[in-house]
Amino acid sequence: MKALEIKKGVYWVGAIDWKLRNFHGYLTQRGSTYNAYLIIDDKITLVDTVKHYFFDEMLERIKDIVEPSKIDYIVSNHTEMDHSGCLPGMMGIAKNATLICSPNGEKGLKRHFKKDWNFKVVNTGDSINIGRRNLKFVCAPMVHWPDSMVTYIPEDKLLLSNDAFGQHIASEERFNDEIEWDIVKSESMKYYANIVLPYGAQVQDALKAVESLDIDMIAPSHGLIWRSGIKDIIEAYKKWSTNTCDEKAVIAYDTMWHTTEKMANAINDAFTAKGIKTALRSLQEYHISDVMADILESKYICIGSPTLNNGIMPTVASLLTYMKGLAPKNRIGIAFGSYGWGGQSVGEIEKAFEACKFQLPLKDLKLQYIPDEKELGELKQKIINAIP
Repeated sequence: MKALEIKKGVYWVGAIDWKLRNFHGYLTQRGSTYNAYLIIDDKITLVDTVKHYFFDEMLERIKDIVEPSKIDYIVSNHTEMDHSGCLPGMMGIAKNATLICSPNGEKGLKRHFKKDWNFKVVNTGDSINIGRRNLKFVCAPMVHWPDSMVTYIPEDKLLLSNDAFGQHIASEERFNDEIEWDIVKSESMKYYANIVLPYGAQVQDALKAVESLDIDMIAPSHGLIWRSGIKDIIEAYKKWSTNTCDEKAVIAYDTMWHTTEKMANAINDAFTAKGIKTALRSLQEYHISDVMADILESKYICIGSPTLNNGIMPTVASLLTYMKGLAPKNRIGIAFGSYGWGGQSVGEIEKAFEACKFQLPLKDLKLQYIPDEKELGELKQKIINAIP
């Protein structure tokens, strides 16, 4: 695939990672892209690079447009290695290039690469003229690293948004309206839930800055470029960043001898009886990163485990640790589980919910050995009674 012109004189020159299936513990079934953008103007500018092993692929795309040694500026919106991995190679080729980054970006890049490149540090409100265009910078710390920033080109109404508004999708299509909306929305939700969720307050600050700009295209660092539906994805980010939930329930569990599974099904039936949509997720079948996408928009978080070695199943422990790090808020937690003689699993799950500051309308929902229909019916009724 050659370089693709996304605006007059602005080209996508990134890389497609068809094989990627794991990104920091996040299951990426659709692969990903690492998006880099080449701007042809009086001063030739490259915005971001790609993972180091895609250097040759990116370089060939740049060569389709211009001799790489002629690049005047390289903008590093983010230090993380999936974006900065090819900086040493590019700075070695474009020997006279100035490297533009945020204050924290300079610190991070120097720590990563131990190079004394020609840095130019920018802050929010700073701009650089490259000819017909001006590059304007907005620092967006903790969306999702301290160094993060976005680059805006007012003349093209183009926002190069770094990790915001991204998705992990590998495809030859470059624009969001070339793929079904349900897929783009689903992958955008999953991306937000697994990467951006802890930084809601910072996202809200960034959204205020973005909404003040005249934009008709958003080009993120991963996935598809938004040339339509921009209002929709911004509204979605507003919802997610404020932890606004739908009347939905996630029921995630592991089981040994099917008792906890039976409890999960009874709880699922209770929510269904109340007219509440559910996502029933066996952690033997569903990855925790997919469950987090369910959690993102769900008000009720129900997690169950049998007692194992005075604790919980490893899959459940993994989900709870992962969820606590991503810090969803304003949820209602329901812990449940089965046991033979100890019965500690439910208490362990409740502790995790309390750490997340979830409301716990019910406690100590556990059944011993093999429950009969009467016990399962009583469990279902308890849930029904506890749901407003």
